[in-house]
Amino acid sequence: MADAKVIPFDDDRSRNGAPQRSVRRRAGSGRRKSVAESAREIPVGSVPGQLGGERAMPKDASAGGGPGAPGAGVGWDRRIAGGLAFLRRRLTGDYDVDEFGYDRELTDQVLMSLLRPLYAKYFRVEVKGIENIPSEGGALVVANHSGTLPLDGLMMQVAVHDNHPAGRHLRLLAADLVFVLPVINELARKAGHTLACSEDAERLLQRGEVVGVMPEGFKGIGKPFSERYKLQRFGRGGFVSTALRAGVPIVPCSIVGAEEIYPMIGNAKTLARLLGFPYFPITPTFPWLGPLGAVPLPTKWTIQFGEPIPTDGYPPEAAEDPMLMFNLTDQVREQIQHTLYKLLVQRRSVFF
Repeated sequence: MADAKVIPFDDDRSRNGAPQRSVRRRAGSGRRKSVAESAREIPVGSVPGQLGGERAMPKDASAGGGPGAPGAGVGWDRRIAGGLAFLRRRLTGDYDVDEFGYDRELTDQVLMSLLRPLYAKYFRVEVKGIENIPSEGGALVVANHSGTLPLDGLMMQVAVHDNHPAGRHLRLLAADLVFVLPVINELARKAGHTLACSEDAERLLQRGEVVGVMPEGFKGIGKPFSERYKLQRFGRGGFVSTALRAGVPIVPCSIVGAEEIYPMIGNAKTLARLLGFPYFPITPTFPWLGPLGAVPLPTKWTIQFGEPIPTDGYPPEAAEDPMLMFNLTDQVREQIQHTLYKLLVQRRSVFF
């Protein structure tokens, strides 16, 4: 694999030099239906395994009583019909993606369903302060980054998707390494992730999206276990500048539990350079146990969204003020760090 370059989020340069992405959609016949139109025809929760589908089932079908219970067949029939309709839309290309490649229907009905057992059963994520993410309009969620593999970003995405009362979706900004990996590249775009550059972030925020960024980048996710829960540098404040230009609030987010899933006790730097990775982790189980060593430890997670920091009261030229960006960056970083310490004191143990 060729060496992957990380495009700093705080770099205001355009991504004109990056490969252009296209809106992918399979060819189909007839008029394209929007996701909203399709959702009106078949309930979103009608795919088997989708959490929302169980809430939409008739009471008699979901309350036990076996196949012979009144209404039991109706619930299953509806779910099977919804699953078949979903497959038909996939096969015929009768679905929409946005200009970034985001496929909302696939994310809601498939990708979130695949991540949900890991979120709810394995890591048992507890979410606090979800009401601090606004119900409408753009917002920039800024979180700490850790865990050797970026599972914390995915768990944060499920937390917003499943818990926000207004049904908001989190659009994550990712390093370019994500978009050069086969399979991962396509799944990331389908899930709404996009390149971590100011241009993409500002366009999403101005469209009223909730955008997530982890300014520590590889410095945070690849730090040794001895430095767990100690925030690394947040760069030059590029995320603050983007929030100021878009006039959206900054929501600090603190994640506890991700640091211990892969305790990184070493870094094979030579091997990392050969493979084109920013680091090659050595943990108590990897690479010694082979594929089994890649299984994360089942730690107990807490994700807390803090009080939003408004930016709409600043003049347009504030985005170019280095002192203001430094002060706001420091304020966000300190709020996240303080909340991490508070959550660690409240935590009973790593696994419970």
